[in-house]
Amino acid sequence: MSEYIFKMPDLGEGTVEAEIVAWHVKLGDDVTEDTVIAEVMTDKAAVEVPSPVTGRVVSMNGNPGDKIPVGAALIVFETGAGDRATPGTVPTTVSAAVAAIPAAEPGPAAPAVVASNAGRVMASPATRRRAREAGIDLAGLSGSGPGGRILRDDLNAAPGAAGSSPGAQPATAVADITETKVIGVRRVIAERMSEAKRTIPHFAYVEEVDVTELESLRQHLNGKADGRSPLTYLPFVIAALTRVLKAFPQCNALYDSARGVIVRHRAVHVGVATQTPDGLKVPVVKNAQTLDLWALSAQIKAVSERARTNQASRGELVGSTITVTSLGKLGGIASTPVINMPEVAIIGLNKAVERPVVDRGVVVVRRIMNLSSSFDHRFVDGYDAAAMIQALKEMLEHPATIFIS
Repeated sequence: MSEYIFKMPDLGEGTVEAEIVAWHVKLGDDVTEDTVIAEVMTDKAAVEVPSPVTGRVVSMNGNPGDKIPVGAALIVFETGAGDRATPGTVPTTVSAAVAAIPAAEPGPAAPAVVASNAGRVMASPATRRRAREAGIDLAGLSGSGPGGRILRDDLNAAPGAAGSSPGAQPATAVADITETKVIGVRRVIAERMSEAKRTIPHFAYVEEVDVTELESLRQHLNGKADGRSPLTYLPFVIAALTRVLKAFPQCNALYDSARGVIVRHRAVHVGVATQTPDGLKVPVVKNAQTLDLWALSAQIKAVSERARTNQASRGELVGSTITVTSLGKLGGIASTPVINMPEVAIIGLNKAVERPVVDRGVVVVRRIMNLSSSFDHRFVDGYDAAAMIQALKEMLEHPATIFIS
C-alpha cells in the first residue's frame, strides 16, 4: 500500500487558489478513479474535481469556505501498490460550470475536458449540493437533460425534495439565530459588488419613458408570433440601445485598470442580469447589433435559461460590454443598479404602469416605465450619460425609429 497526495490542480487563467465549496467524500471512504470528490470555486467557475486514483481517503485539507493554493495538498489517498498515477497531476476530467458574476474582459476560455464515464451521475454542482441538503441520492434519479444529466426539475420531482432549500448553504442554528457561511457563488457576488461600489464613483440617472406606443407594437407583434415566445420589453430596449451606442461609444466600453486604459467596442455584447437559484449571473448576448428583434428575444431567453440551470458555458458568461437589468413585475419605481465591472454603464428597467399624465393640457392615461441607469463617473460625464438616456427614451417612445438604420 502507498499514499497518493493529490494537490489542488491549476484550473487555468492565472488561478492561484480555489475555494472549497463542498466535499463529496469523508475520511475513510473508498473511492474509485473519476469519482467526484469535491466541488471547488475560482473567481470564474465552480468546478467538480474527480479523484485521479482508486483508494481510501486518509486525509483532507480544508473545510467548505477555505481557500487552498494551487499546488497545495488537497486530499491524501491510500492506494494499492500497483497504482501508477503521478501525484499532483491535474485530473483528466474536470467538469466546469460557471457560477459567478462574470466581469472579465473578453478572452479565450480555459479548455475543460469533460469525459463521459459509465455509471457516473451527471449533474451540476448546484444540483449535487441541493441533493445533499435534501438527503436525496442522485444515483436513484433519472435525468431529463442531455445525456441523462439530472436537472433541477428532476431533483424537485424526487420523493423527499419538498423540504429542500435550493441554493442554501449548510447553516448553524443556535436558538433563534441562524448563521450561514458565505461561500461559493454568494461569496463571489459579495466580493464583486463590494469592489464595484468601493472603486467606481457611480453616477445614477433616472428618466421616465412613455411606452404606450411601444406596448401597442409589442402586443401587435405578439399577435403574429407564430408559436414564438412572446416579446417582452427587453429585446426592444436592447435593440434601441445598440443603435444609441453608436453615438455614445464611451458607454460601450471596459476599463482595464491594470493598464489604465479604456477599451471601447464597436460590437455590442449585452449582459442580461439574471436571477438564478445560486444567485445573480450575467449571461451575454454577443453581437446584439446584428440580431433582429425575434433573434434577440430568443437569445435572451436561451442564455438566461442556461444560466439558471447551470448549463451555460463560460463563454456565455463573460465578455459583456454593457449590462441591462430588469426586475419585471417587481421593478418598482426606481433603482440604483451596481455597475458590472469592468464595464462603465448599466441600464435598469423598472415596472411599466398606466397612470394619468398631462398631454397638451389634457389629462390622459399613458403607460409609463422608468429607466434607472448607473455610469462610471470617471469615464462617462454626467452630460453624456443623460444625453444617452434621453436618446434611448426618444427611440422607445417612437418605436418605429428602432428599425430605421
